[in-house]
Amino acid sequence: MAPRPSLDQLFWGMLQVALSAFGGGLSAWSQRIVVEQRSWMTNEQFLTGLTVARLFPGPNQINMAVYIGAEFHGLAGALVALAGMLLVPFTLLMAVGLAYFQLHGIPAVDRVLAGVVAAAAGMALSMGFKILDQYTKDWFALVLAAAVFVALTWLHLRLIPVVLISAPLAMVWYWPRRPAQP
Repeated sequence: MAPRPSLDQLFWGMLQVALSAFGGGLSAWSQRIVVEQRSWMTNEQFLTGLTVARLFPGPNQINMAVYIGAEFHGLAGALVALAGMLLVPFTLLMAVGLAYFQLHGIPAVDRVLAGVVAAAAGMALSMGFKILDQYTKDWFALVLAAAVFVALTWLHLRLIPVVLISAPLAMVWYWPRRPAQP
């Protein structure tokens, strides 16, 4: 693993995540940059952070940036990582939004946006397959993932009840236990 990133490196790393993922696929890009390229975390540490980020309200990758920054530099790191994630992308989003309202009537714009959505879906699938190897030996994780997938995709259950049932099950199952006494 690489040495602990400086505040500058955190800012530029989170900015790279945000700009790389403009249009979608933040989790995939975040994993690629934080784990694969910069080696700030192991895949297991990243997945732990992503799980924590998903438990809190708000956008997952904003929570993840805060988690990563806080992991290395506490409050200062969290704020710097958050700024890296939001500052430039927010400004670009405002500019793109203004342009969209001027150009949304042009059919080519809709076709381009459909392509961006397809690419974002592909990146999300890529992230899923990359982390799958972490869980192939964990039957409970695979069963829980499959049950949530079936509940949301084929049974068309609402997200909140599925989370309210599956999250406590996962927390109870994975809660740290003391080793058995001899």
